[in-house]
Amino acid sequence: MVVKVYGPFFGNPKRVLVCLIEKEIEFETIPIDLFKQEHKDPEFLKLQPFGQVPVIQDGEYTLYESRAIMRYYAEKYKSQGTDLLGKTIEERGLVEQWLEVESQNYHPPIYNIVMHILFHPAQGLPSDPKIIQESEEKLGKVLDVYEERLSKSKYLAGDFLSLADLSHLPLTQYLVGAVGKDYMIKSRKHVSAWWDDISNRPSWKKVLEFGAPF
Repeated sequence: MVVKVYGPFFGNPKRVLVCLIEKEIEFETIPIDLFKQEHKDPEFLKLQPFGQVPVIQDGEYTLYESRAIMRYYAEKYKSQGTDLLGKTIEERGLVEQWLEVESQNYHPPIYNIVMHILFHPAQGLPSDPKIIQESEEKLGKVLDVYEERLSKSKYLAGDFLSLADLSHLPLTQYLVGAVGKDYMIKSRKHVSAWWDDISNRPSWKKVLEFGAPF
C-alpha cells in the first residue's frame, strides 16, 4: 500500500521523505500550501488538529509529528532498506538520545535562525537581529558538543547511520545554503565531514528534487 505524505515539502516533511526513501517505502506526496493556509482547512484539521505538517496516511492509519513518523517506519520496516535504529538495545538507546538532542537542543536555535533570515522576509514579517545572534551563539555551543562526539564516531549514535542523523538534514540544508551560515558547519572538522556524508546520500539528493519555495 502506498503511503500518503501531506506537506509543503520543505522543512519537517523532508525529514519524513528521506526516511521513507532510505527504508525503500513507496509513497505519494499530497501538497499542502502553507501560504494559502491549506493546513488550517477543516478537512486537513481532521487529519492534524493542530494544523501542522507533515501528516501521513498508511491505509487507515494516520500519524503526525515528523520524528514520530520516522520512528514508526524505521520500526515497522526494520528489516527493509537501511537499518536506522541500530542492532542492539544500547545502540537504539543512543539513537533515541541523539534524536532528543536534535529536537531539544539543535532544532530550537537553528529554527530561529532559518525563520528570521529566510522565512520571515518571504512572508513580509520582521526579522529580529538579536534573536538571530543569540540563536547562533546557542547553536555554536551545540555544534561544539557535536564536534566532540563526532571525533569519536562516524555518526551521532555510533558508526552507523540512524534516524538521529537524518533528522538534522532539512534545517541544516538551509543553514549551509539559503541562510549562508555554512561556516558554522565547515569550521568544525568532524561536523563538516559528517555533514558532507549525510547530505550526499542518494536519498537526500532525491528529496531535494521535490519542489519547494526555498
